[in-house]
Amino acid sequence: MNTEEVAKKLVEYCQNGEWMKAVDDLYAKDIVSVEAHAMENMPAEMRGIDQVRGKTEWWEKNMQVHSAKVGGPFVARDTFVVQFDVDVTDKTSNKRMQMSEVGIYTVKDGKVAREEFLPLAQQKE
Repeated sequence: MNTEEVAKKLVEYCQNGEWMKAVDDLYAKDIVSVEAHAMENMPAEMRGIDQVRGKTEWWEKNMQVHSAKVGGPFVARDTFVVQFDVDVTDKTSNKRMQMSEVGIYTVKDGKVAREEFLPLAQQKE
């Protein structure tokens, strides 16, 4: 698959809530995944398909997704961007949150080789 095909497929999977299917079908074995910051028991940067699967399993186990708006993809050369606006409840704390971020993806040999997530800057009140 070329970059645009990978991008469109990833958006389709995410729009359908098929997070793990996206990882299994579209990610390289040596994927690098970078979050904006580390979380409890989870580093900001993860390397390899097994670590990314673990992060995805954690997300599916700990977050109840009420809605997910997935925008894009925006594609150029070997890179694409997807915007995510999600409304979730943390199952542990029962705290409901609205999050907005973009994922920047790099494709190599028909697979996602790198993803990096950038959250929307917090608005000052």
